[in-house]
Amino acid sequence: MERQHQDTTISEAAWAGPEDAVRGLYAAIEESARTLEVPCEPDKVLPLLNAYGDGLAEAVVAFRVATGERRAGDLDTRFTVPREVDPYQRAVEKGLLPRTGHPVGELLGDIRAHCPVDSYGIDFGIVGGLKKIWIVLPRTDLQSVAKLAGIPSMPRGLGASIDFFQRHGLGDTAGLLGIDYRNKTVNIYFGEQPAECFEPEAIRSMLAEAGQAAPTERMIALGRKAFGIYVTVSWDAPRLERICFAVATANPLELGVPIDPRIERFVEHVRASQTNRKFVYAVASQPDGEYYKLQSYYRWADEVMDIMQLSDAAIEDPV
Repeated sequence: MERQHQDTTISEAAWAGPEDAVRGLYAAIEESARTLEVPCEPDKVLPLLNAYGDGLAEAVVAFRVATGERRAGDLDTRFTVPREVDPYQRAVEKGLLPRTGHPVGELLGDIRAHCPVDSYGIDFGIVGGLKKIWIVLPRTDLQSVAKLAGIPSMPRGLGASIDFFQRHGLGDTAGLLGIDYRNKTVNIYFGEQPAECFEPEAIRSMLAEAGQAAPTERMIALGRKAFGIYVTVSWDAPRLERICFAVATANPLELGVPIDPRIERFVEHVRASQTNRKFVYAVASQPDGEYYKLQSYYRWADEVMDIMQLSDAAIEDPV
């Protein structure tokens, strides 16, 4: 399928080659950082962009902000990487991630050995550095959760949660995984769930059984509008670390729920400066409460729908 990009504040000519792509993306990051009052230092950001610069001209790009004491001081940038690249090996070679004897360092290679891969994604904070690598599985060849749980270096929390997934109707296949090298956790994204999963009592039951904090009415309201659910597992414990509900929207300020002032400022910046206004607003539960995060697509392509395992209607007619 021919990739059709929708650029926002820069033209296609600005993405003509690796050097121009790095320069253009850095300028966009710098502008967003100013809006959020997050420090943006070239010495921290440019080495990472240059490490993957050979694929940036064709990359999907998104920015993400989050609430919470640990997350509010950063701006995350995410971009896709071709499947011909080994993003973890490159990160280690470039000094972006340390070598480790922990299973987190083996997982991407093990997934590559056991599953087909469509593409990858890089996720880094302009303050915190490289955080995650995403593995996108082909939408036509989603992998069973049981198979993924059997991968030698996969966190034990995934296999221990299979019965939970079945009881709550989350699904038995996954198409997107995110390996968090800093926190040593893995995100598992299921396909589309039945509407029953997003009913208030279903959300409360799911979170209670998983040992999460009781959801606020704000979380319930967002959960009812969600298109998908994903979970976070770790190597340290068999239980789920987090459960997240994601909502597609053209304007998060119209969701009918309170929005963190920092996120509201970012939304207003995006809506004023960009023509491509596609957002994913998400709420994540934890045992000690919940936090919110907003992803804005700076550079969109048709493949995003496959990555998110969504029908076109979910974005064309969002909540």
